[in-house]
Amino acid sequence: MKNFRGISFYIIIFVIMALFLMMYNNISNPTDMKYSDFRKELDAGNVSSVLVRTLNADVVLSKPSGLYAADFRYTVNFLSQESFIDLLEEAYKKGRLTNYDFEKKATPPWWLEMLPMIAMVVLFVFFWIFFVQQTQGGGNRVMSFGKSRARMANEDSKMRVRFSDVAGADEEKAELEEIVEFLKEPKKYVELGARIPKGVLLVGPPGTGKTLLAKAVAGEAGTPFFSISGSDFVEMFVGVGASRVRDLFDQAKKNAPCIVFIDEIDAVGRHRGAGLGGGHDEREQTLNQLLVEMDGFGVNEGVIILAATNRPDILDPALMRPGRFDRRVVVNYPDIKGREEILKVHSRNKPLGPDVDLKDIAKTTPGFTGADLENLLNEAALLAARKNKKVITMEEIKEANYKVIMGPEKKSRVISDKEKKLTAYHEAGHAIAVRLVSSTMKVDRVTIIPSGRAGGFTSYKPEEDQHYTTKSQLVEQIMVSLGGRAAEELVLGEISTGAANDLQKANQIARDMITKYGMSETLTNLVFGDENDEVFLGKSYGHIRNYSEEISAKIDAEVKAIIDNAYNKIKELLTENRQKLEDVARALLEKERIEADEFEEIFKNGYNPPVPVS
Repeated sequence: MKNFRGISFYIIIFVIMALFLMMYNNISNPTDMKYSDFRKELDAGNVSSVLVRTLNADVVLSKPSGLYAADFRYTVNFLSQESFIDLLEEAYKKGRLTNYDFEKKATPPWWLEMLPMIAMVVLFVFFWIFFVQQTQGGGNRVMSFGKSRARMANEDSKMRVRFSDVAGADEEKAELEEIVEFLKEPKKYVELGARIPKGVLLVGPPGTGKTLLAKAVAGEAGTPFFSISGSDFVEMFVGVGASRVRDLFDQAKKNAPCIVFIDEIDAVGRHRGAGLGGGHDEREQTLNQLLVEMDGFGVNEGVIILAATNRPDILDPALMRPGRFDRRVVVNYPDIKGREEILKVHSRNKPLGPDVDLKDIAKTTPGFTGADLENLLNEAALLAARKNKKVITMEEIKEANYKVIMGPEKKSRVISDKEKKLTAYHEAGHAIAVRLVSSTMKVDRVTIIPSGRAGGFTSYKPEEDQHYTTKSQLVEQIMVSLGGRAAEELVLGEISTGAANDLQKANQIARDMITKYGMSETLTNLVFGDENDEVFLGKSYGHIRNYSEEISAKIDAEVKAIIDNAYNKIKELLTENRQKLEDVARALLEKERIEADEFEEIFKNGYNPPVPVS
């Protein structure tokens, strides 16, 4: 059936080209004369000479007539040379033609006349085949829309990633090492009646190493490894995705035992029936075929499916059930130990200075993924090369850390003294607030040098990784966020737009305390709003809020009370520590940047700048 469609396609192309060339050949040139006009001029005795060729003749008129001039050579086409010569002889006998000449030749075969047109069509078809092959990724299959685009890597290929290259995910590696071991030594599992999982779903935020784990499995397995993206199944043509799924599993079964890795499976595995309106859904047909291939009536022994996604909440339940994806491996953000191990892996080929402490870097990068940490060391290496250094020092790593978080410092930006003073007191307010109220954070750097969209920046790092946050710690975060605005009002007597982002952060924390964490005084242990903040069309359309206007007013009042209490407390604390606030702001105005040890010294002993020697 597929071959018939392909042949039909080329026949249609051939017919279109033939019609086009015939139309092109029928277009008259300025020197052409219609056969009917020639007969009219011949009967009128206005033809002075005719030179006969195979299927055309050159005609010269003795005097002008209509559109034709005298003494000008025109071309007349005819179908039969013999009939045309008989016509000329008859006109010559009757005295209507004074002169004609011809070479009597046999009429050539029709296919010889069509040969140039056939050659052009063949060249066009050849070019079209070449073009389609290139757009489909090469290969020897013409118009292979329904063929799988999976790339196969086997033990002979150079898959350089091993489990030793994956750090900070020991438990995740153990889950996948078990599958690799089963493929290498299935006997000890079969003897105990164990069944290897048919599918393993890697779930986690972007950059945590899901694809890297899959590459490590490919490097360690020693069996054929097919890799494909979820979006490669989806096409504009109906039925192509399902055909590609069938072709992928056909290839996998021929090479069993093997592993099939589908990256970003949410592109094809999204929940069915989630769209508004009816009609045929190509993606749903592709998903149905994937479900059948993973666990249907057909035998699918020796094919293990690995898949990765950062959106498990939108996957279809039929895809998630045991028998399809038996095992779910959550690849989460690495902890402090994991970050240190990841830094060791990415710093193998980088010369580090003696002052570089990877454990300290891991402590100052909470929430960083493996991709973030690799980018951090790469940025540090680029900064060291820019400074013509031979090794990467702690200075470059710290500078790269702030560059990744905030963007590059804009030291060339011209700032007025008034704005500089406002920024200094604002950032000093944040720093003093961290020092006074936070039980988990300590100041790492305070700067009034603009970077990114911020006019200044106060960086603070946690003493240790936190997996849970208490109510008092959330209130501390709100007080720290409001410290900058409180300092502005306390010292300058007015507030500015510089605290806009701080207010958004404080309000979001306070609202989450009431609506998500049940930390309200009057609405205790109640959660408001849907689990999904975004509208899932066709599933929860129009059901965003599940509480009344009265409850909404109470939530707003609770949020305002938390914000007001936190603001009053931090303003009171800054008033009590006014001198410390002044010292930190003065140091920022002079130095523009204060590191952790300098801040601690100023907080304890005040700011005493050295007297310049005259």
